[in-house]
Amino acid sequence: MPASSPLSSNQPMPVTIQRTSWAEHEAALRSIRETVFIHEQHVPEILEWDEQDAEAVHFLAIGPDHTPVGCIRLLPTGQLSRLAVLERFRNQDIGSALLTAAENEARQKGMKEIFLHAQTQAAHFYENAGFTVSGGIFLEADIPHRQMFKELQR
Repeated sequence: MPASSPLSSNQPMPVTIQRTSWAEHEAALRSIRETVFIHEQHVPEILEWDEQDAEAVHFLAIGPDHTPVGCIRLLPTGQLSRLAVLERFRNQDIGSALLTAAENEARQKGMKEIFLHAQTQAAHFYENAGFTVSGGIFLEADIPHRQMFKELQR
C-alpha cells in the first residue's frame, strides 16, 4: 500500500520494527508513551517514567512515512512493558510485531521465560500471542492488570 493511500482497517500498515535504546530514541519513545499512557489512559507521569528505561532494550514501530507509531521495552528481568501503539494505527498488527520483536530479543539473550503485566482489557491479545495468566487481578496506576508469562522455546 503506498504511503499516500488512506489507511484501511482490514489491511495492516507496513511498519519497520527498530531495536533501539532510550538514549538513542528518547524523544520518540517518550512521545508515544505520553500520548497513550498519560493522555489517553491518565497514568500519572510519576508512574510512567522510571530508571528502567535506561537499562531496557526498546523497540520502535516506524510507519512508511518514517513516523514512530508504537513501542515496547524488554527489561533485563525478562519483563515486557510499555507496549503502546498510537490510536489511529491500532488494529493493524503493529502491537503483535512489537511483541514478536521483544520476544525474539529475549530468546536471543537466552531468557527461558518472559512476563508482563497486561491490562485486563488486553489480556486476550496476549493470550493469542501464547501468554498464560498467572494470579489474580491487581491495580497498577489504577488500571486493572493480570500478570502473564510465556515460556520461550529455542
